Amino acid sequence: MHLTYQKLGELILSSENTMYRTAFAILQSKEDAADAIQEAIVKAFSRINSLQEDRFAKTWLMRILMNECFDQRRKRDRTISLDTISEPADSPREEYSELYWAISRLEDDLRIPVILFYVEDYSTRQIAELLEISEGAVRKRLYRARARLKEELTELED
Repeated sequence: MHLTYQKLGELILSSENTMYRTAFAILQSKEDAADAIQEAIVKAFSRINSLQEDRFAKTWLMRILMNECFDQRRKRDRTISLDTISEPADSPREEYSELYWAISRLEDDLRIPVILFYVEDYSTRQIAELLEISEGAVRKRLYRARARLKEELTELED
């Protein structure tokens, strides 16, 4: 049985918060996250027949979203001078806790697994599938991210 348009719509609605937090973690802009989600939804509906097994639907949808986010960021990075960027426009430090601010400062390869694991409750296996890396690499990235966060938060306390 293949995923229907109705089931895909239900999956998108039930994954709305996860999609937003993931897109925001990658793009660090509310507007860019919303654009990426819209594009990912369009692509998901147009590629619905490419999903082999329904049980992987959420992972498939999130992979489409992440690819769209990376594509948008590559385009943005080519058109905006990096000298003009000091901090993201939607500064997480203003809107969220110092922990979230510290997480937002991590490099992508560390920040994305942290968001998926601790915020979205993905397992290391699911993260490995999404990022197309081994589970050991996911665990190593989580370990390195925790060490950097501890260091960053300790500096903020001083």
